[in-house]
Amino acid sequence: MHPMIPFSILDLSPIAEGSHAGESLRHTLDLAQHGERWGFNRYWLAEHHGMPGIASAATAVVIAHVAAGTNSIRVGAGGIMLPNHSPLVIAEQFGTLEALYPGRIDLGLGRAPGSDQTTARALRRNLGSDAEEFPQDVLELQDYMSDEPRQRVLAVPGHGAKVPLWILGSSLFGAQLAAHLGLPFAFASHFAPQMMMQAISMYRAGFKPSAQLDKPYVMLGYNIFAADTDEEAQLRATSMQQAFVNLRTGRPSKLPPPLKDYRSTLGPQENAMLDSVLSCTAIGAPDTVEAQLRAFIASTQPNELMITSQIHEHAARLRSYEIVSEVHKRLA
Repeated sequence: MHPMIPFSILDLSPIAEGSHAGESLRHTLDLAQHGERWGFNRYWLAEHHGMPGIASAATAVVIAHVAAGTNSIRVGAGGIMLPNHSPLVIAEQFGTLEALYPGRIDLGLGRAPGSDQTTARALRRNLGSDAEEFPQDVLELQDYMSDEPRQRVLAVPGHGAKVPLWILGSSLFGAQLAAHLGLPFAFASHFAPQMMMQAISMYRAGFKPSAQLDKPYVMLGYNIFAADTDEEAQLRATSMQQAFVNLRTGRPSKLPPPLKDYRSTLGPQENAMLDSVLSCTAIGAPDTVEAQLRAFIASTQPNELMITSQIHEHAARLRSYEIVSEVHKRLA
Protein backbone atom coordinates (compact mmCIF):
# COMPACT_ATOMS: atom_id res chain seq x y z
CA MET A 1 0.00 0.00 0.00
CA HIS A 2 1.25 3.52 -0.84
CA PRO A 3 2.36 5.67 2.14
CA MET A 4 -0.69 6.00 4.33
CA ILE A 5 -2.85 9.06 3.79
CA PRO A 6 -3.38 11.37 6.78
CA PHE A 7 -6.46 10.93 8.95
CA SER A 8 -8.15 13.96 10.51
CA ILE A 9 -11.04 14.64 12.90
CA LEU A 10 -14.35 16.38 12.19
CA ASP A 11 -16.05 17.26 15.45
CA LEU A 12 -19.58 18.68 15.57
CA SER A 13 -19.16 19.28 19.33
CA PRO A 14 -22.19 17.08 19.97
CA ILE A 15 -24.43 18.07 22.87
CA ALA A 16 -25.49 14.75 24.34
CA GLU A 17 -28.89 14.24 25.92
CA GLY A 18 -28.57 15.17 29.59
CA SER A 19 -25.64 17.49 28.86
CA HIS A 20 -25.04 21.13 27.83
CA ALA A 21 -22.82 23.19 25.52
CA GLY A 22 -20.16 23.92 28.17
CA GLU A 23 -19.50 20.24 28.69
CA SER A 24 -19.49 19.58 24.92
CA LEU A 25 -16.87 22.25 24.34
CA ARG A 26 -14.66 20.87 27.12
CA HIS A 27 -15.01 17.42 25.55
CA THR A 28 -14.08 18.94 22.17
CA LEU A 29 -10.80 20.25 23.55
CA ASP A 30 -10.11 16.94 25.29
CA LEU A 31 -10.67 15.02 22.04
CA ALA A 32 -8.39 17.46 20.17
CA GLN A 33 -5.62 16.97 22.75
CA HIS A 34 -5.93 13.19 22.47
CA GLY A 35 -6.13 13.41 18.66
CA GLU A 36 -2.91 15.43 18.58
CA ARG A 37 -1.13 12.75 20.64
CA TRP A 38 -2.54 9.99 18.43
CA GLY A 39 -1.16 11.62 15.28
CA PHE A 40 -4.28 12.99 13.60
CA ASN A 41 -3.45 15.65 11.00
CA ARG A 42 -6.13 18.29 11.58
CA TYR A 43 -9.17 19.03 13.72
CA TRP A 44 -12.14 20.65 12.05
CA LEU A 45 -15.28 22.21 13.51
CA ALA A 46 -18.50 22.98 11.67
CA GLU A 47 -20.93 25.90 11.55
CA HIS A 48 -24.55 24.95 12.30
CA HIS A 49 -27.22 27.24 13.71
CA GLY A 50 -30.29 26.46 15.77
CA MET A 51 -29.33 22.80 16.27
CA PRO A 52 -29.99 21.53 19.80
CA GLY A 53 -27.31 18.85 19.42
CA ILE A 54 -24.40 20.93 18.03
CA ALA A 55 -22.31 23.36 20.10
CA SER A 56 -20.03 24.83 17.40
CA ALA A 57 -22.26 27.63 16.00
CA ALA A 58 -19.63 30.31 16.79
CA THR A 59 -17.08 28.28 14.84
CA ALA A 60 -14.13 30.72 14.95
CA VAL A 61 -14.47 31.03 18.75
CA VAL A 62 -14.39 27.23 19.16
CA ILE A 63 -11.36 26.99 16.84
CA ALA A 64 -9.54 29.49 19.09
CA HIS A 65 -10.46 27.37 22.15
CA VAL A 66 -9.07 24.21 20.51
CA ALA A 67 -5.94 25.84 19.04
CA ALA A 68 -5.10 27.45 22.42
CA GLY A 69 -5.19 24.06 24.14
CA THR A 70 -3.13 22.15 21.55
CA ASN A 71 0.36 22.62 20.09
CA SER A 72 0.80 21.16 16.63
CA ILE A 73 -2.43 19.76 15.17
CA ARG A 74 -3.94 21.99 12.46
CA VAL A 75 -7.30 23.44 13.51
CA GLY A 76 -9.92 24.72 11.14
CA ALA A 77 -13.45 25.15 9.92
CA GLY A 78 -15.19 22.34 8.11
CA GLY A 79 -16.77 24.64 7.35
CA ILE A 80 -17.79 28.24 7.52
CA MET A 81 -21.04 28.71 5.57
CA LEU A 82 -20.06 31.78 3.60
CA PRO A 83 -23.59 32.89 2.59
CA ASN A 84 -24.16 33.60 6.32
CA HIS A 85 -21.32 36.12 6.59
CA SER A 86 -19.64 39.05 4.95
CA PRO A 87 -16.29 37.88 3.56
CA LEU A 88 -14.60 40.78 5.40
CA VAL A 89 -15.71 39.50 8.82
CA ILE A 90 -14.43 35.99 8.01
CA ALA A 91 -11.11 37.44 6.77
CA GLU A 92 -10.76 39.30 10.09
CA GLN A 93 -11.75 36.26 12.19
CA PHE A 94 -9.39 33.86 10.43
CA GLY A 95 -6.69 36.52 10.12
CA THR A 96 -6.92 36.81 13.91
CA LEU A 97 -6.71 33.03 14.35
CA GLU A 98 -3.70 32.88 12.01
CA ALA A 99 -2.01 35.72 13.92
CA LEU A 100 -2.53 33.82 17.20
CA TYR A 101 -1.69 30.32 15.89
CA PRO A 102 0.52 30.85 12.81
CA GLY A 103 0.68 28.03 10.29
CA ARG A 104 -2.01 25.93 12.01
CA ILE A 105 -5.33 27.34 10.76
CA ASP A 106 -7.48 26.01 7.87
CA LEU A 107 -10.58 27.62 6.42
CA GLY A 108 -13.06 25.29 4.73
CA LEU A 109 -15.92 27.11 3.00
CA GLY A 110 -19.42 25.85 2.23
CA ARG A 111 -22.25 27.43 0.28
CA ALA A 112 -25.18 25.81 2.07
CA PRO A 113 -26.59 28.36 4.49
CA GLY A 114 -26.75 25.47 6.96
CA SER A 115 -30.06 26.84 8.14
CA ASP A 116 -33.44 28.10 7.00
CA GLN A 117 -34.55 31.56 5.84
CA THR A 118 -35.69 32.57 9.32
CA THR A 119 -32.21 31.79 10.65
CA ALA A 120 -30.60 33.67 7.75
CA ARG A 121 -32.67 36.73 8.67
CA ALA A 122 -31.66 36.34 12.30
CA LEU A 123 -28.02 36.27 11.16
CA ARG A 124 -28.72 39.68 9.54
CA ARG A 125 -28.03 38.40 6.05
CA ASN A 126 -30.31 39.81 3.41
CA LEU A 127 -31.71 36.89 1.48
CA GLY A 128 -30.61 38.37 -1.83
CA SER A 129 -27.00 37.49 -0.98
CA ASP A 130 -27.54 33.80 -1.45
CA ALA A 131 -25.59 30.74 -2.45
CA GLU A 132 -25.45 31.94 -6.09
CA GLU A 133 -22.93 34.55 -4.98
CA PHE A 134 -20.75 31.96 -3.30
CA PRO A 135 -17.95 31.91 -5.95
CA GLN A 136 -17.79 35.72 -5.82
CA ASP A 137 -17.67 35.65 -2.01
CA VAL A 138 -14.80 33.13 -2.08
CA LEU A 139 -12.79 35.36 -4.43
CA GLU A 140 -13.52 38.41 -2.26
CA LEU A 141 -12.37 36.56 0.86
CA GLN A 142 -9.23 35.32 -0.90
CA ASP A 143 -8.46 38.88 -1.96
CA TYR A 144 -8.87 40.27 1.60
CA MET A 145 -6.30 37.75 2.86
CA SER A 146 -3.81 38.31 0.02
CA ASP A 147 -0.64 40.42 0.18
CA GLU A 148 -1.98 43.09 -2.17
CA PRO A 149 -5.78 43.23 -1.94
CA ARG A 150 -7.61 44.91 -4.79
CA GLN A 151 -10.43 46.00 -2.48
CA ARG A 152 -10.26 49.34 -0.73
CA VAL A 153 -11.13 48.03 2.72
CA LEU A 154 -8.19 46.45 4.56
CA ALA A 155 -8.80 43.37 6.70
CA VAL A 156 -6.76 43.90 9.89
CA PRO A 157 -5.90 41.21 10.98
CA GLY A 158 -6.39 39.23 7.78
CA HIS A 159 -4.48 41.11 5.13
CA GLY A 160 -1.56 38.88 4.04
CA ALA A 161 -2.70 36.02 6.30
CA LYS A 162 -2.89 33.53 3.43
CA VAL A 163 -4.88 30.99 5.47
CA PRO A 164 -5.33 27.90 3.25
CA LEU A 165 -8.85 27.86 1.78
CA TRP A 166 -10.75 24.64 1.09
CA ILE A 167 -14.00 24.24 -0.80
CA LEU A 168 -16.50 21.95 0.92
CA GLY A 169 -19.17 20.29 -1.16
CA SER A 170 -21.88 17.67 -1.26
CA SER A 171 -22.66 18.15 -4.97
CA LEU A 172 -20.91 18.72 -8.29
CA PHE A 173 -21.02 22.51 -7.85
CA GLY A 174 -18.31 22.49 -5.15
CA ALA A 175 -16.17 20.09 -7.18
CA GLN A 176 -16.26 22.39 -10.22
CA LEU A 177 -15.55 25.51 -8.18
CA ALA A 178 -12.64 23.93 -6.28
CA ALA A 179 -11.15 22.68 -9.57
CA HIS A 180 -11.58 26.06 -11.25
CA LEU A 181 -9.98 27.98 -8.35
CA GLY A 182 -7.23 25.41 -7.79
CA LEU A 183 -8.24 24.78 -4.17
CA PRO A 184 -8.33 21.56 -2.12
CA PHE A 185 -11.75 19.90 -2.11
CA ALA A 186 -13.46 18.26 0.87
CA PHE A 187 -16.54 16.17 0.04
CA ALA A 188 -19.29 15.55 2.60
CA SER A 189 -19.48 11.81 1.94
CA HIS A 190 -20.09 11.24 5.67
CA PHE A 191 -23.71 12.38 5.25
CA ALA A 192 -24.30 13.03 1.53
CA PRO A 193 -22.41 10.31 -0.37
CA GLN A 194 -24.69 10.11 -3.42
CA MET A 195 -22.52 12.14 -5.83
CA MET A 196 -19.14 11.32 -4.31
CA MET A 197 -17.51 9.37 -7.15
CA GLN A 198 -18.75 11.80 -9.79
CA ALA A 199 -17.60 14.82 -7.78
CA ILE A 200 -14.12 13.35 -7.20
CA SER A 201 -13.56 12.59 -10.89
CA MET A 202 -14.97 15.96 -12.01
CA TYR A 203 -12.67 17.79 -9.57
CA ARG A 204 -9.56 15.84 -10.60
CA ALA A 205 -10.29 16.18 -14.31
CA GLY A 206 -10.98 19.91 -14.20
CA PHE A 207 -8.30 20.98 -11.71
CA LYS A 208 -6.32 24.13 -12.58
CA PRO A 209 -3.15 24.72 -10.53
CA SER A 210 -3.10 27.86 -8.37
CA ALA A 211 -0.73 29.77 -6.09
CA GLN A 212 -2.07 27.67 -3.18
CA LEU A 213 -2.05 24.21 -4.76
CA ASP A 214 -0.30 22.62 -7.73
CA LYS A 215 -2.28 19.38 -8.02
CA PRO A 216 -5.72 18.16 -6.91
CA TYR A 217 -6.19 17.30 -3.23
CA VAL A 218 -9.30 15.38 -2.18
CA MET A 219 -10.46 14.93 1.39
CA LEU A 220 -13.44 12.69 2.08
CA GLY A 221 -15.72 12.68 5.11
CA TYR A 222 -16.11 9.23 6.68
CA ASN A 223 -18.03 7.99 9.74
CA ILE A 224 -16.34 5.52 12.06
CA PHE A 225 -17.93 3.92 15.09
CA ALA A 226 -15.16 1.73 16.51
CA ALA A 227 -15.22 -0.24 19.75
CA ASP A 228 -13.58 -3.34 21.18
CA THR A 229 -16.33 -5.59 19.78
CA ASP A 230 -18.60 -5.41 16.75
CA GLU A 231 -21.65 -5.55 19.05
CA GLU A 232 -20.56 -2.55 21.10
CA ALA A 233 -19.74 -0.56 17.96
CA GLN A 234 -23.18 -1.33 16.50
CA LEU A 235 -24.75 -0.08 19.73
CA ARG A 236 -22.65 3.14 19.77
CA ALA A 237 -23.66 3.91 16.18
CA THR A 238 -27.35 4.08 17.13
CA SER A 239 -26.98 7.53 18.75
CA MET A 240 -26.07 9.13 15.43
CA GLN A 241 -28.68 7.05 13.59
CA GLN A 242 -31.40 8.30 15.95
CA ALA A 243 -30.18 11.90 15.63
CA PHE A 244 -30.26 11.63 11.83
CA VAL A 245 -33.77 10.22 11.70
CA ASN A 246 -34.90 12.93 14.15
CA LEU A 247 -33.32 15.62 11.95
CA ARG A 248 -34.79 14.29 8.70
CA THR A 249 -38.26 14.03 10.23
CA GLY A 250 -38.12 17.67 11.37
CA ARG A 251 -37.35 17.02 15.05
CA PRO A 252 -33.68 17.95 15.49
CA SER A 253 -32.50 16.70 18.89
CA LYS A 254 -29.57 16.46 21.23
CA LEU A 255 -27.46 13.35 20.62
CA PRO A 256 -29.54 10.51 22.13
CA PRO A 257 -28.11 7.70 24.24
CA PRO A 258 -27.55 4.44 22.33
CA LEU A 259 -30.54 2.17 21.86
CA LYS A 260 -30.18 -1.59 21.52
CA ASP A 261 -31.51 -2.92 18.18
CA TYR A 262 -32.63 0.58 17.14
CA ARG A 263 -32.63 -0.24 13.42
CA SER A 264 -35.12 -3.07 13.96
CA THR A 265 -37.65 -0.53 15.32
CA LEU A 266 -37.57 1.48 12.07
CA GLY A 267 -39.71 1.07 8.99
CA PRO A 268 -38.26 0.31 5.53
CA GLN A 269 -38.22 4.01 4.54
CA GLU A 270 -36.11 5.14 7.51
CA ASN A 271 -33.78 2.14 7.15
CA ALA A 272 -33.29 2.86 3.43
CA MET A 273 -32.53 6.51 4.24
CA LEU A 274 -29.91 5.50 6.85
CA ASP A 275 -28.35 2.97 4.45
CA SER A 276 -28.03 5.73 1.88
CA VAL A 277 -26.72 8.59 4.05
CA LEU A 278 -24.41 6.28 6.03
CA SER A 279 -22.94 4.34 3.12
CA CYS A 280 -19.50 5.87 3.86
CA THR A 281 -19.32 4.43 7.34
CA ALA A 282 -17.34 1.77 9.21
CA ILE A 283 -18.86 0.19 12.31
CA GLY A 284 -17.09 -2.47 14.33
CA ALA A 285 -14.09 -3.83 16.18
CA PRO A 286 -10.56 -2.90 14.95
CA ASP A 287 -10.32 -5.67 12.33
CA THR A 288 -13.78 -4.91 10.94
CA VAL A 289 -13.01 -1.18 10.71
CA GLU A 290 -9.66 -1.88 9.07
CA ALA A 291 -11.26 -4.03 6.35
CA GLN A 292 -13.95 -1.40 5.65
CA LEU A 293 -11.39 1.42 5.55
CA ARG A 294 -9.13 -0.51 3.18
CA ALA A 295 -12.01 -1.07 0.78
CA PHE A 296 -13.15 2.58 0.94
CA ILE A 297 -9.65 3.98 0.38
CA ALA A 298 -9.00 1.56 -2.49
CA SER A 299 -12.21 2.56 -4.29
CA THR A 300 -11.93 6.35 -3.78
CA GLN A 301 -8.14 7.00 -3.63
CA PRO A 302 -8.47 10.09 -1.42
CA ASN A 303 -5.54 12.28 -0.31
CA GLU A 304 -6.91 12.46 3.24
CA LEU A 305 -9.83 11.17 5.31
CA MET A 306 -11.82 13.37 7.69
CA ILE A 307 -13.23 11.03 10.34
CA THR A 308 -16.36 11.86 12.29
CA SER A 309 -17.72 9.84 15.18
CA GLN A 310 -20.99 10.97 16.74
CA ILE A 311 -20.92 8.89 19.91
CA HIS A 312 -23.00 9.72 23.00
CA GLU A 313 -20.47 8.91 25.77
CA HIS A 314 -17.27 10.93 25.65
CA ALA A 315 -15.07 8.03 26.84
CA ALA A 316 -16.49 5.78 24.11
CA ARG A 317 -15.90 8.49 21.49
CA LEU A 318 -12.27 8.80 22.62
CA ARG A 319 -11.88 5.03 22.42
CA SER A 320 -13.31 5.03 18.89
CA TYR A 321 -10.70 7.56 17.71
CA GLU A 322 -7.94 5.70 19.57
CA ILE A 323 -8.85 2.53 17.64
CA VAL A 324 -8.87 4.55 14.40
CA SER A 325 -5.32 5.77 15.14
CA GLU A 326 -4.21 2.17 15.78
CA VAL A 327 -5.82 1.00 12.53
CA HIS A 328 -4.14 3.91 10.71
CA LYS A 329 -0.73 2.62 11.86
CA ARG A 330 -1.63 -0.90 10.69
CA LEU A 331 -2.70 0.41 7.28
CA ALA A 332 0.66 2.17 6.93
